[in-house]
Amino acid sequence: MSTEKVRLSLDLSQELNDTLDRLAAEGGTTKSELLRKAIALVDVATQAKQKHQKLAIVDEQQQVVSQIVGL
Repeated sequence: MSTEKVRLSLDLSQELNDTLDRLAAEGGTTKSELLRKAIALVDVATQAKQKHQKLAIVDEQQQVVSQIVGL
């Protein structure tokens, strides 16, 4: 992956920006890093979907708690 950075400008609703601020603060990170992680998560979900796999949240016993749909 290239380390060259590209500046990106985007428009968000105030509600979405507030959510981004909150998640970044809770995670002790920046909004940019949070967006990078979100993009990586969507990439994983897209690759799984192409392989007819599903993305899920599991508990400590590896039991599916929730299945992620719509990504």
